[in-house]
Amino acid sequence: MLKVDAFNHIWPPAFYDALTKVTGTMTDITRRSEAQPMMTQLDERFAIMDLYDEYQQILSLGSPPFELVADDAQSKELAKIGTDSMAELCAQHPDRFPGFISTPPMGAGIDAILEASRYAVEEAGACGMQIYTHVNGRPIDDPEFAPFFDYMAKVDLPIWLHPARGAKMADYPTEEKSKYEIWWTFGWPYESSAAMARLVFSKTMQRLPNLKVITHHGGGMIPFFEGRVGPGWDVLGVRTSDEDYGALLKELSDRPIDYFRRFIADTATFGGVGSIKMAIDFFGADQVVFASDAPFDPEGGRMYIRETIRALNEMDIDEETRAALYHGNLGRLTNRSFV
Repeated sequence: MLKVDAFNHIWPPAFYDALTKVTGTMTDITRRSEAQPMMTQLDERFAIMDLYDEYQQILSLGSPPFELVADDAQSKELAKIGTDSMAELCAQHPDRFPGFISTPPMGAGIDAILEASRYAVEEAGACGMQIYTHVNGRPIDDPEFAPFFDYMAKVDLPIWLHPARGAKMADYPTEEKSKYEIWWTFGWPYESSAAMARLVFSKTMQRLPNLKVITHHGGGMIPFFEGRVGPGWDVLGVRTSDEDYGALLKELSDRPIDYFRRFIADTATFGGVGSIKMAIDFFGADQVVFASDAPFDPEGGRMYIRETIRALNEMDIDEETRAALYHGNLGRLTNRSFV
């Protein structure tokens, strides 16, 4: 059965060269990326891909967000190089890479964001755009970014939402940093969930009913906290005295949980079968796409792909549903036919 991995990462050679000129020595999350041979070496990537029958990848750049390491001009250049280099790889290896996701320079202003998005989608052939859960500390529902969401709804292509958080965001106000990589293990699912909530309560999801947002790592915390997202937010405002959230609740046409169910989740839960089942139960089998988050695992990309495929193959679902998860849903969402 064809398997199209919707969310894994790469640094094509041209992009990697451009990025290192901007960042210099890699640190923290970028050092982790650089240490994975599959990120920069095509031979290594192909060797791992060949371990799995009928396996393809949708390419996307890995962290960092441009605005964290580059100025506006550099960010625009990195976005362009990233788009062109992934498009070139797709053209050279269509049987391996049937599509790619471009990353716009979100910190460079809305004109630059739209210019990069239009170029990626309308000229380079991107099947969607990847953004992060905040833009150098600014929430993604900031009014400046609204035209980007409008554009993506207009072209009817998904936004891939990737979490972003670092050790500098401490877990306790008395400390200067997050310890033990808590910022990643628990911070990233929170980042995704918070960004999703901002799109719901800013009424972006209500204003753009056909907006497609693919949320990384099984939809963050949302499926596990279904009760809080559902009945808990049905009484939005009862816990707040300095702002009238009750009025906001009345302005929503549907329950908050109904808007959350409109998001799409991926299966990149590092082989966590329970997490994948939760995502399917919450979002629906037609709102979940196969993804591994390769190559960021202890085996350089092999483990996450292998364990995610194992989880889906062992799941008690019919073959039609399995095919939808592996490639059918993504094809429908991106208006493509994967074969």
